[in-house]
Amino acid sequence: MPQKSLARPHPARPDGPDTPHGETWPAAVWALLIGTFAVRAAGFVYPYLAYHLAARGVAAQRVTLILALFGAGWIAGQFMCGALADRIGRRATLAGAMATAAIAFPVLAQSHTVVSLAAASFVAGFVYDSPRPIVSAVIADTVPDEPTRATLAGWRHFATNLGAAATGAVGGVLAAPLGFPTLFLFNAAVCAAFAVIALKAVPPRARRPHAHAAPPSGSYRAAFGDIRLILLWLASVCAFVPVTALYSVLPLMMTEDHLPASAYGWSQAAGAAAVLILSPLMNGPLARRASGPSPMVGLLAAGAVVLGAGMGSAGLASTSTGYAAAVVLAVPGEIVVFVAAADVLNRISPAHARGLYAGVWGTTLATAVLLAPLLAGWCLATGGHLLVAGALMGCGLLGAAACLPLKTLTNHTLAQAT
Repeated sequence: MPQKSLARPHPARPDGPDTPHGETWPAAVWALLIGTFAVRAAGFVYPYLAYHLAARGVAAQRVTLILALFGAGWIAGQFMCGALADRIGRRATLAGAMATAAIAFPVLAQSHTVVSLAAASFVAGFVYDSPRPIVSAVIADTVPDEPTRATLAGWRHFATNLGAAATGAVGGVLAAPLGFPTLFLFNAAVCAAFAVIALKAVPPRARRPHAHAAPPSGSYRAAFGDIRLILLWLASVCAFVPVTALYSVLPLMMTEDHLPASAYGWSQAAGAAAVLILSPLMNGPLARRASGPSPMVGLLAAGAVVLGAGMGSAGLASTSTGYAAAVVLAVPGEIVVFVAAADVLNRISPAHARGLYAGVWGTTLATAVLLAPLLAGWCLATGGHLLVAGALMGCGLLGAAACLPLKTLTNHTLAQAT
């Protein structure tokens, strides 16, 4: 397992200059935060893909297959885009991925055959969340201090949730009059604009006078051999299953309780409102915690438990108010998990493999998206809502348990460094 100092000095960044603590955020970071919000706000492809396929007359079994291909592409895209960000540069990878999205989304919008829809769905999934590891790597390159990185992680989560709320609101209003293909085309146009922004705002890969002076790029073998990264991945997946349960488990339980679709909409709105209110309030304390010498493994464990308990309490609800309350109770844990996981990731990532490490970690959300409905289906068929409650709480506890050896390993590395 590679050993690396957690209290390291900050070396010169490969794709951009260091930013001393206390200065304003680099222009590239501002551009990427705005771009993150824009592509998520216009990210109609994923939430409306099932509706689009149904409108194309695709049979239900084939719809699930095509959706699974989208998820497989999502996972593959995180791995590949993270590795490419290290090998060919952040700017080239981000611009290339967004340009690919600008082509793949219209193909998905206009396709009619199952084969073409399946192929386009995989490619669309590959690039849909591709900015995640690249933006993480750029932030690590250009922002040297951990408190500012933690603040940025909080605001990235805020921007993502604000964008997701806008997607639901705008898509719900425009889907009927415009149709799903038009929404997909708009998604493609925003990705094309983000590709241009990436070319303008993200620093190019630094030129080096001698080929042998270039630092080695990370390898999958080395990344998967880092037990700290594997434990962080496991803890994050366990924490994110309750997060994605909002979109896969909650609708099923609310339907079984004979609640209307509008009740589910209100629960989503309550969760989004809680994120938008609590994120600015929690970002400051979390950033101050990041100024300490050790990564936020303990907070990651606590956030996983809060997430599991909050969403798990939905298994005990039967009314619209009860489900909305469960979603709101989970929000503090969600905010803490995203910020704490980003802090741990920044501290364990080698400078030459930041993109790869971010890409490996970026698969956690896609993995949770695939696992949550499988878990929900089994729980509902076997033990009903109470088993769902126990399973989601168990996920949170398992995520916290994975943090115990993670904390031991990170503390051991810190002790070696000092």
